[in-house]
Amino acid sequence: MADCTEIRLKRAERRLDVAYDDGLSFSLPAEYLRVESPSAEVQGHGPGQKTTVGGRRQVGIMRVEPVGQYAVRLIFDDLHDSGIFSFAYLRTLGLEHATRWAAYEADLAAKGLSRDPPPR
Repeated sequence: MADCTEIRLKRAERRLDVAYDDGLSFSLPAEYLRVESPSAEVQGHGPGQKTTVGGRRQVGIMRVEPVGQYAVRLIFDDLHDSGIFSFAYLRTLGLEHATRWAAYEADLAAKGLSRDPPPR
């Protein structure tokens, strides 16, 4: 597995840039990271328990905190902070972005949810 060499938060663009020593790099949208959070709140505690998180189109990342030498904790501006994103998981999210995003949008539609937050 390639080592992560750089993680850069682009707050204004709502993106997290991740680079690896094998030359791969990804610019991951905050919304995508939020809805694919590895937390139990999103993923559940077993197969088939994943929650579809809608209404996060405008979510941003406030902070990135290192977790040892293998991961980061992302603190989102909707106050979600319980997911620990390993560098391997971030790589998977980068490699599978198109497929996962299409599945997410299909799941939103099937459940009658929107990427937009509900009106206040």
